Amino acid sequence: MATAYEHNTKKLFEAILKLNNIEECEHFFNDLCTVKELREMSQRLEVATLLSDGLIYSDIAEKTGASTTTISRVNRSLVYGEGGYKTVIERMKDE
Repeated sequence: MATAYEHNTKKLFEAILKLNNIEECEHFFNDLCTVKELREMSQRLEVATLLSDGLIYSDIAEKTGASTTTISRVNRSLVYGEGGYKTVIERMKDE
């Protein structure tokens, strides 16, 4: 049986999939998240992109302002995670 967390998380993902364009996505995430949360998530995606491009930690830290701890966590997700970053990065590169 799914926990409340799992149920609510699935509902969130379903809601995100209902968005039709960048403007709707921006409005939804601006309502849902704080500026800090959005900044942190976008920074992590940028870090993942730069890691997948082969940049080293010090260059990524300088370019993004991310801590080496954040870079390490993102790298761990890229290497051992569920492939979410890789899927998004590949699709963004294809466009």
